[in-house]
Amino acid sequence: MHDFIALFGAQTWEKLTSYFKSFSLDDIQSLLDQYSALGPLPGILLPLAEAFLPFLPLIVFVVANSNAYGIWFGFLFSWIGVSVGSILVFTIARRIGLKYGDRIRRRLPKMESFFSWIERRGFSPIFILSCFPFTPSVLVNLSAGLSKIPFHTFVTATILGKGVMIFILSFLGHDYRALIEHPSRLILAGVVLFLLWLVGKRLENRYLK
Repeated sequence: MHDFIALFGAQTWEKLTSYFKSFSLDDIQSLLDQYSALGPLPGILLPLAEAFLPFLPLIVFVVANSNAYGIWFGFLFSWIGVSVGSILVFTIARRIGLKYGDRIRRRLPKMESFFSWIERRGFSPIFILSCFPFTPSVLVNLSAGLSKIPFHTFVTATILGKGVMIFILSFLGHDYRALIEHPSRLILAGVVLFLLWLVGKRLENRYLK
């Protein structure tokens, strides 16, 4: 009986994973259009779910949001969802870490240098890793939760870093065809990234003091 349940659960999970992995931009766009009566809820919940289920296509969600809600509302809803999801994963890991953190870290000796890097540098590694859409965010959030990095440092770095990532994806994905005609958009995205990095460094210096 237990073997049957395990097999059924494994098959269901595999089918669910394959289903979400096969999602295209048109599929997400259709999903958002179908649930448009719910307002921003789908646009927030889909990116939030990616924080717990990293196989979900976050880039597709963000681009679809920018097309479904417009660039600014799409950016806002994606930013809220991704940030809240990251903070929830961090909070869960922090609660687990309070009881089993030392034991877990001893069982993961190869990760100790990563834990030490986060604890030593604080804001910068979280911010930098949060800026890139291909970073395994669930691992970053879990590792940060198990480390001794302060909660406010993680939240600030994550919100700013995710803001950079979501803005760039929303900006580029809102009208990706225009990039061919107006490559200056890429330069503008780089300028925004640099300005937000400066803000992050100022906040880091403030926390270090």
